[in-house]
Amino acid sequence: MPEVKKFEAGTYDVIVVGAGHAGSEAALAAARMGQKTLLLTISLEMLAFMPCNPSLGGPAKGIVVREIDALGGEMGKNIDRTYIQMRMLNTGKGPAVRALRAQADKAAYHRSMKHVIENTPNLDLRQGLAIEVLVENGQAVGIVAATGAMYRAKSVVLTAGTSSRGKIIIGELMYSSGPNNSLPSIKLSENLEQLGFKLRRFKTGTPPRVNGNTIDFDKTEEQHGDKTPNHFSFTTPDSVYLKDQLSCWMTYTNATTHQIIRDNLDRAPMFSGVIKGVGPRYCPSIEDKIVRFADKPRHQLFLEPEGRDTSEYYCR
Repeated sequence: MPEVKKFEAGTYDVIVVGAGHAGSEAALAAARMGQKTLLLTISLEMLAFMPCNPSLGGPAKGIVVREIDALGGEMGKNIDRTYIQMRMLNTGKGPAVRALRAQADKAAYHRSMKHVIENTPNLDLRQGLAIEVLVENGQAVGIVAATGAMYRAKSVVLTAGTSSRGKIIIGELMYSSGPNNSLPSIKLSENLEQLGFKLRRFKTGTPPRVNGNTIDFDKTEEQHGDKTPNHFSFTTPDSVYLKDQLSCWMTYTNATTHQIIRDNLDRAPMFSGVIKGVGPRYCPSIEDKIVRFADKPRHQLFLEPEGRDTSEYYCR
């Protein structure tokens, strides 16, 4: 193949690579502080897209959202514009463990954050695949994209996330991919290793989505949103609190479910040895629950809508 020719494509104060939660906030923070900023993302359709559970908040994470809001960030405001359910968790326990959680409309959250970024002064949004960090005299001075475009800057922020040399593993199937079957970022990871960085792989899991038209909701317990107004941003007034909220639903596994899982543990990547690592303690996979808590006759399953304009339900 012919060599891709490099060319000067622009100079900035700050370049941010990756436009998930972290990259979006980093780019907005820099631009709002008066810095000429470039936000480079593999796909404009993946900007602030939540490929796993489309929710914000809950224990620990809810505190982070509010801290970001206190620092002038956008996440709290954006979820307050796009949630489909708002609910305070652990209300039957003490105040210290109560946590606000919002179920987002996945598509609306993406569109709303993209609109904010596209209309923020000092901020350029570009679609492109970063493949190399430009280094001069031991200092990062820019980014090279796959097209050969060289963007220069005083500061480079990498928030490539799970796109970095990502893999998708479904039972015995494994292939190179970013989240939600997007393009993986491979060359940038290789370049970082060449520059002396040691890279580690993190594991996360996401379940298949369920067609809401196939769910027998009569066999589940309905979970309504709260009637008392709550918000993630301190700037959101009670007057805009959403009254027409969508319900989430809860059901349980049973002995048949557990036996099916046990009969297929040899196909589960965490148990077959394909994945070497430990999943998060606070959110174990269903097969992990069945093995670690074998004495439990059932486990909770939550069915959560992914938006107003889709029949997809997230099962956790």
